[in-house]
Amino acid sequence: MTIIVNILPYIQIALSIVLIVAILLQQSTAGMGGVLGGGDEGGLYTTRRGFEKFLFILTIVVAILFALSSFITIFIK
Repeated sequence: MTIIVNILPYIQIALSIVLIVAILLQQSTAGMGGVLGGGDEGGLYTTRRGFEKFLFILTIVVAILFALSSFITIFIK
């Protein structure tokens, strides 16, 4: 049990770095107009393909793993 307590902060640091990089690498086509309710797309939906799809799924998986590791940290301490 002490091994998990000692390793868990390093796992969280690694997951947080991967999560930050995955979020920053994702392409944003909306810009500020999309944030404020405007936008030129008009609700057009495009499917993710290739590396963009990989980054999207990676972001979701790493976010779930980070949340689980945080909950484990709470319950262990």
